[in-house]
Amino acid sequence: MSRYRESKYRLVSTFQRRIGNPLLRRLPTQTLVETRGRKSGLPRRTPVGGRLVGREFWWVSEYGERSQYVRNIQADPRVRVRVRGRWYAGTAHLMPEDDARARLKSLPRFNSAAVRVMGAGLMTVRVDITD
Repeated sequence: MSRYRESKYRLVSTFQRRIGNPLLRRLPTQTLVETRGRKSGLPRRTPVGGRLVGREFWWVSEYGERSQYVRNIQADPRVRVRVRGRWYAGTAHLMPEDDARARLKSLPRFNSAAVRVMGAGLMTVRVDITD
């Protein structure tokens, strides 16, 4: 990875971890994905910008397999997603073969723009809702 991309990743992920995500998690209407920590086993809630389509929830990870929640999904694909204040249980599927940039066109506009600007190594994630 180039120095620029590595610096960008560190800056964006530090901001999200320390400032952005703690603030966004508190908003009752913010969409969240809850994974289990792969080491701790504790619930980890991360704000995402995705869309519920039928019985599937779709979003694009900014940093693909470098994202901590993607690593958690690799260890345990059982997740919960909060959409418009309601929690849904499901199974997450990482979809590296999906065209993440094209997928962003069908997701919420503001978040998609931020992912395009800040992200590198985009990866689509789909959750099949089970409840």
